Formats: sequence, C-alpha cells, structure tokens
Amino acid sequence: MGNCCSDTGGGMAAVGGTAGLSYNAAASSNDAVDWFLKSRGYLGLFSQIELSFSAADLRDRDVLSKSDPMLVVYMKARDGALVEVGRTEVVLNSLNPTWITKHIITYQFEVVQTLVFRIYDVDTQFHNVDVKMLKLDEQQFLGEATCTLSQIVTRKNRSLTLDLVRREETITSITEESNPSNRPKHCGKLTVHAEECINSKTTTELILRCSDLDCKDLFSRNDPFLVISKIVESGTHIPVCKTEVLKNETKPTWKSVFLNIQQVGSKDSPLIIECFNFNSNGKHDLIGKVQKSLADLEKLHSSGQGQNLFLPTAAGNNNHKILNSQLFVDKFSESVQYTFLDYLAGGFELNFMVAVDFTASNGNPRLPDSLHYLDPSGRPNAYQRAILDVGEVLQVYDSDKRFPAWGFGARPIDGPVSHCFNLNGSNSYCEVEGIPGIMMAYTSALHNVNLAGPTLFGPVISNAALIAGQSLANHGQKYFVLLIITDGVVTDLQETKDALVKASDLPLSILIIGVGGADFKEMEILDADKGERLESSTGRVASRDIVQFVPLKDVQNGEISVVQALLAELPSQFLTYMRTRDIQPCT
Repeated sequence: MGNCCSDTGGGMAAVGGTAGLSYNAAASSNDAVDWFLKSRGYLGLFSQIELSFSAADLRDRDVLSKSDPMLVVYMKARDGALVEVGRTEVVLNSLNPTWITKHIITYQFEVVQTLVFRIYDVDTQFHNVDVKMLKLDEQQFLGEATCTLSQIVTRKNRSLTLDLVRREETITSITEESNPSNRPKHCGKLTVHAEECINSKTTTELILRCSDLDCKDLFSRNDPFLVISKIVESGTHIPVCKTEVLKNETKPTWKSVFLNIQQVGSKDSPLIIECFNFNSNGKHDLIGKVQKSLADLEKLHSSGQGQNLFLPTAAGNNNHKILNSQLFVDKFSESVQYTFLDYLAGGFELNFMVAVDFTASNGNPRLPDSLHYLDPSGRPNAYQRAILDVGEVLQVYDSDKRFPAWGFGARPIDGPVSHCFNLNGSNSYCEVEGIPGIMMAYTSALHNVNLAGPTLFGPVISNAALIAGQSLANHGQKYFVLLIITDGVVTDLQETKDALVKASDLPLSILIIGVGGADFKEMEILDADKGERLESSTGRVASRDIVQFVPLKDVQNGEISVVQALLAELPSQFLTYMRTRDIQPCT
C-alpha cells in the first residue's frame, strides 16, 4: 500500500507530508570520538536499526472526534539534553494508531542510548502543515515513555511495549508533589519494534596475500600485517579491519578477514590497504599500499592477477613509487551472516563479572589520596566509577542480573593473602544482586580486608573461565564478560598468559581498566590489538583475542568515554567465538 492508510484501522490517514523513513545524524555517534577510538584500534559495533511505532488506548482529547496523534522521538545526549530524532505523520481520528513513518537510529553497543517518545494530539487547524514545522507547544500532549535502545533490541521479538505517562506540568509545592493526583498518570501504551537493516548483515570474506615484499628489517625478514581503512569525505583514513602479524615472511598469506558493508559504506567505496612491518615499539614501517574498492578486489580475485603496491613520495600525494610487491585476493565471497543482534534476539545473553584490585599500592582507603577512598560526599572513586559505567551498559544484556564479584591481593581479617576472594564475604557463593549489590559488596570489603599484594590475575581469570566452561558444558546461551580493575602491572605475567590462552577457547572476554598513575605499557602485551596473539608457556597460541585493556588516564579528559574504549571490541569478540564454532542463534 506504500504510504497509503486503510480505513479499517480506525480511520487512519497520513497527513503533514509524506510518511516514510527518517534518519537523523544527531542520533549517530560523535565523529571526533569515533575517530579517536578507531584511530587507536577500537572498532565498535555500528548497526542501523529501523524503529516502527504503534500505540493503544490513547487519551481522547477531542470533543467531536478522536485524537489525531503524532509521535516525536528524542535521544538523550551525553549532557542529558534531549535531541529530536524525528517525527511521524499524523494519524487522523484514532486512539490506536499504527504510524507508517519509520526512524533509523545507529545502534552502538558500548553506549547507553536513552530514547524518549512523546505523543501529541495535533489540532485540526494544523493538519495541512508539514509535521516538521509544527510547534509542539501548540499541540495537546498525550503522554510520554522512555527506554534504552538496548532494551528493545535484546527482546526476542525486538518489540517493547511501554506505559505512556503524563506528568502535570505545574507542581507548586512538595505537598502537591506527594499528592497522588500529581503522580504520573497512565495514558495508554506505546509499542516500539526494531529491525536491523539488511545491509548490516552483508559480509565479505577476504583472504589476502602479498608477494616479494621489500625487506624493512636489517637482520631478519619482515613481520607483515595489513590494515584496511575507509576514506571519508574529508579524505581522512579510518581503520576498519586488520590482519594478524606473520613472522619472518616476504610472501605472506593472512587468515580470512571479514568486512561488513556497513563498515565500508558500499561496495564501490574506496579502501586503502596498507602493508606494515610490525615493530614492538609501535612504530610500524609502511611497506606499501594500494587503493581499491570491494568491487575492485572482487575483479582482482576473478582475474587471478595481482595489484602492485606503491609508496608515496616526498613530491606529493599524487606522486607514487610503484613497487614490485603485489597484493593478491585469494578468496572473495559475500554472504549474509548472523549479526550480534541476531544472537541477542535468539536468546543469547552477556553475563557480567567483576574483579577488584585490593593491593596495598592503592593506598590507605581512609586517606583522600587513596584510589579506594570513599568520599563522604558520595562522589565515586575510580573503582566505583568503572563498575557503574561498565555495569550500566552490560546489565541490560543479563536477564537475572546476578553478577559474580571478586577481589584479589588482600588479606581477609585473620587470614592469609587471597588472590581471589568473594567480594560479598561469603565462603560458598560469589554472586551479588545487580550493580547496587556490587557496590555494597565493594564498600563492605574495604572495611573487612587488609590491602596486601602482589598483583596476580591468574586465579581470577581461572575462576571466570571455570564458570564459562560449566555454562558451555550445560549448553547455556551465555557469553561471559569479566571486568578487572587494577592500579598496577600484573606480577604473574606468564601465569596470566597461560590462563588467557586457555580461556580463549571459552565464551569469555576480559576487560581490564588501569586506574591511577602507574606505567601500564607492559599490560598492553595482554591485549592482542597491539601485536601478535598470546602464547602460553607450553607454546600454545591463543585461538582468538579476548582481552581489551584501557588505561583510565589516557581517556579521562572528558572527551572520550572509557566505556566506549573498553567495550568497543566486545561484539566482534563475541561473533568470532560464535562463527568459528558455527554456533547459530535460535530463530
């Protein structure tokens, strides 16, 4: 029926302009933040979500007919201000409208995206005015509802029904505010349905190979890896994918990489493929690069031919030195793959776990300069802030909200130093109720343990791996996320590597936040983003990267969210685990 309305639905009709799709850039993420994160390798999940709306039992504000409702969608900005995303058409004479207009919002896993929906009864005199031009203070307010985008997409049918409420606009005293007549009044229900746009699911698998790479190392061969970046309108290169590092290779063939069409823009969007020689100091040598679109790479694969790499010359960007080295596409295949949101809709959950560092290097908790100091004003310390911020995002994906919580590096009263003790003080169970339960257990532990040391991660990781392994054995649809908050460099580095390599085969990811002013460079070894995969003491290599490490001091200037930096890779780690084991969501 296109944009038409049927009379059978309560005399519904679309007025105020053409109904259809609406997209608002304000709903997207901040470009500067995105660039900062992506330039450091933090590649988050960005899926386009189409929202559709219907309501039931709306208040009737018209005397001779029923209300003519219009829905306005807002997103709450970081400062708490509401930013309008868009408006629907007006549905005439209906208390149970189903709006035609859809709104597309960019879903970001690592951000709590709060939505506010307000419904207005549009006065008859404005029915010929474009909805974008309507002044909302001239319309009758019918009710509002609020939720987060994650609450919608985690529902199995991706539909969420909310109670509409209406608060009296004028409350003149505390007495009146406590009066039941001034409390939120129910004004019907709003149902919001989410659909993931199909282009988010179109994935290209590439196996890339290079020949005759110029040697950059003096006494050995190259350790090459590839970085694939897209070119945005400003000409800036934004990394979207990279390969593993291969040691001592001049003719490398890398493992498959997967590019989402959503990441690159379109099949014809230009991509820069750069080949680097890995250096442990982070200053990687550029061996050469090519500029090709996915369509170009598909042609290279079909022809079996290679593309010569080039290096920019000092003369300018348009002058290149063509190299003998070539890039080959050994595999190019397109498929519609299950997405992170498909698994959520199929019943998979993310189970949050937390481990807190109680070593003596944090300082005396009774003194204001301690990282564990409990400010009487209620201002959270670095540990509390990390728990609150990460927990706020992850708790939505955990249905029972019972979170395992541990401490390490402390001596319980009249006991030896423990490197993994239950934060709640129990000897038999480690779970607490919700984020408030973690906060209460943390505060209680500060009064019941003596800070000690050293800083050992191995026991905590092994405990988390045990829980993940038990869930896997019971065929649970769960993926576990362990947050470790620490003020110092780990002292059992090899034992930690062994535990991480073993855990890489389990449904588990580990997030590490470094608080305080310590030099955390050694900790970056645990995060495979910075180089090659971890290797155990027996020579076994981790099956995948499961660690994301972020030092708080690097991102605490207020511009970048620690949560964004920390959680950005979690969906891709989840998908790598599911896809390599051919685990499919229930439909």
